[in-house]
Amino acid sequence: MTGAPVRVVVAEDEAIIRLDLVETLREEGYEVVGETGRGDEVLDLVRALAPDVAVVDIKMPGLDGLSAAKSISDAGLAAVVVLTAFSQRGLVDQARESGVLGYVVKPFQKAELVAAIEMARGRHAEVQQLRGQVHALQQRLEDRKQIDRAKGRLMDREGLGESEAFARLQRLAMDGRTTMRAVADRLLES
Repeated sequence: MTGAPVRVVVAEDEAIIRLDLVETLREEGYEVVGETGRGDEVLDLVRALAPDVAVVDIKMPGLDGLSAAKSISDAGLAAVVVLTAFSQRGLVDQARESGVLGYVVKPFQKAELVAAIEMARGRHAEVQQLRGQVHALQQRLEDRKQIDRAKGRLMDREGLGESEAFARLQRLAMDGRTTMRAVADRLLES
């Protein structure tokens, strides 16, 4: 790994496994910024410490790891890797539906864990990029709707054609050194 170390939060209720996991991660160059043995504490740790990755067990006191993973993933807070003793197909499917990006079965091998973390980081970056693109497209759509409403208002109020109304909005935006959306908002508020 190059650059700043990857920051990891570990949630594992078995203390010996947690200790081994933390030691393994540190040996591999990861920075373990927080650890807990309770599922209901992992979400708070992730919010407070902003790690790159959360490694969580499924069965933990307080809150199961899949519920915690879903909250972390839905909020886009970190990549989630599950480390569990359970490998049933149904559980793997639930993990995927919860936004888990990596799945490692105990007892884990160092290479499997590192591969799962790195794959999860890559997928998380892709998901975050897609979320940003979706947000930008939603904003463009909202802008377009507002501009069309303002254009319609100009057409009704001043008897302009569609292209004339659009040209007027463009001119007002250029003259005011602002966006067409801002001009549309002002026009619709008046």
